Parts: sequence; structure tokens; C-alpha cells
Amino acid sequence: MARERRTGTILKGIGGFYYVASGGTVVECKAGGRLRLGDRPPLAGDHVDIEISDGGDGFIVVIRPRKNALVRPPVANVDQIIIVASEAPPVTDPYLIDKVTVIALQQGIEPVIVFNKTDLACSGKLERAYKLAGFPVIRASAVTGEGCAEIAALLADKVTCFTGNSGVGKSSLLRRVTGLDLSVGAISGRIGRGKNTTRHVELLALPGGGFAADTPGFSSFEVRQMERISKEDLQHFFPEMEPLFGQCRFAGCAHIKEPDCAVRALVSAGGMAQSRYDSYMKLYVELRPIIEWE
Repeated sequence: MARERRTGTILKGIGGFYYVASGGTVVECKAGGRLRLGDRPPLAGDHVDIEISDGGDGFIVVIRPRKNALVRPPVANVDQIIIVASEAPPVTDPYLIDKVTVIALQQGIEPVIVFNKTDLACSGKLERAYKLAGFPVIRASAVTGEGCAEIAALLADKVTCFTGNSGVGKSSLLRRVTGLDLSVGAISGRIGRGKNTTRHVELLALPGGGFAADTPGFSSFEVRQMERISKEDLQHFFPEMEPLFGQCRFAGCAHIKEPDCAVRALVSAGGMAQSRYDSYMKLYVELRPIIEWE
């Protein structure tokens, strides 16, 4: 049986089927056991080679090399993570934001912090903390449209994950920015209707190019994702600390209790937000020692 070979991007995987965007269409594909059960099973965001039979059945034959991959949520080849937070109820815990920024930077993913619900509350305190750290920060409102054009410009031709705590208005903001209906996912050619994607990561093709994923909340970014970061390396994922490396009294300074610590002096001087430093200390304690041969 003749097979047509194409390249494409996996939008989602459900029940052993993978939906691949290729050539302006979405092709329902299966993957062989070697791919599904191997040490690198297919993920949303994977660039793949597929073969399509005369009958329209698709089959993934190659998963191309990834530039990065998240464990939970399971998605690959991400360019940026838009972290949606809010100072309006439910107020976002800065620690949750900081945990995701560390995971993103460790994977080479650009974090962007968006403070939504500015029509309800926005003291600017958290905004200042992240601008001080050097992160891109956007004020936004899914109600008034503030910041939506700026966010839309960031999405063009990139793979972007949106994440945030429950009730922060993440999906409403994504709807306002993209105009997409998030209640129904990609259409299955086999059954001819949309599939509910609430429990799955799905890439949504954007009108202006690129893909966006409405991923699960902050709780899905587990510490397990960070297990390959040692306590000693954690400081490298807090950008405001980097200029001070080598300036502490002790070469192996953990920036926790040591005297003459340049980082603690920075916090005292207001050059690093106290909330950011508190997150650093909490993560430092949580990260288990990494054994080199693991």
C-alpha cells in the first residue's frame, strides 16, 4: 500500500491517537510501540515525520530531536511560558511563579509574567519584583483588553504555554488574545467532532502563526521537574543574583545564613524582592541532593 510521507507537529495525544498538524490539515495518527513505550514517547509539540496511507490512516515514524521537554505538563519544543498571575482574588503566591520561572530557565524557555485582572486590582508590588529580576512583565485584563495586543505580538510563530493558578482568568485571557474557542479541541477526522481536552495538553494553532497551549495550573509543575537542578545550581536560575557571583566571602556561599553574603546584602538594599529571596530559600531546602551517577 502506497504511503505519503510528511512532516508535522503533534497537537495532542489521546487514547493512543496523536493529532498532527501537517500541510494545513490535522491528521489522526498512531505510533508504534517502539515510539510509545520507549524512553522518549510522543508529546504535544513534537516535530514528527508521518506516513499516510491511501485510506487516510496516519502513522508516526520518526520523532525529531527536541530542544526541550516538560514532564508535567507533558509538552515539547516550547519557546516561552506565559505565567498568568493576579493580585485580585485568588491572589497568586509568588512562590508558585518563581518555581515555574526556575523550571523554564532550566529548560531554556523564556518566562513572561502577565498580571491579569488589572481592572480589579493591581498594586504594582509583584510587577516591580519581577521587573527588578529582569523578566518581561505585562499588565493585562481579559475584561478591558489591556495588554492583549502586547501578548498577541509575543505569540507569533512561537510555541507558547499559558499557566496560572485556578481562577486567575488564564483561559479567558487566552480566548481574548487569540479569539479561539477553547471548549472544543482539534477535530477528529475519524469521528467528525471535537474532543474535550480538559485533562490533556493541546497545542492550538494561532491565526497569526505559532501555537498556544492552555496547560494545567501551577500545581502540575512539580518539584519532580526540578530534580536535575542541584542546590548549588539553583542560584543560576535567579537572574538578579548572577551579577553577584564571586562577591560573597565564601566561595561556596549558599546565600542562606553565611556572613558577608552579597546576595543577602542585595535583598537588604532593595535590589532583589524579599518574595523572590524567600522563594529561593524555600526551593533550596526542597531540592534533594543530586547524586552524580543517577
